[in-house]
Amino acid sequence: MAMKFEKKGEGLYYLDVLGYVCPHPQIYAKKALEKIAKGDVLEMVFDNPSSAESVGAMCEANGIEIIEKKKEGSTFVWKIKKP
Repeated sequence: MAMKFEKKGEGLYYLDVLGYVCPHPQIYAKKALEKIAKGDVLEMVFDNPSSAESVGAMCEANGIEIIEKKKEGSTFVWKIKKP
């Protein structure tokens, strides 16, 4: 299990934190958002339900928009746009 952060295309980045428990997904999401440019989108994949609450709260507190939330089985796939 290794965190994976990569550029998928112009203005689109991918963060895979499957298997990680709180607070790690939130920490990795924060660091990934710091690395990308304003207006870029981070697609985040995680499977820890409590991370949905903590990442959602972090985004709300910092004015970061979650533009898409999907759940595929036990896996969450969110698209987060950096303001």
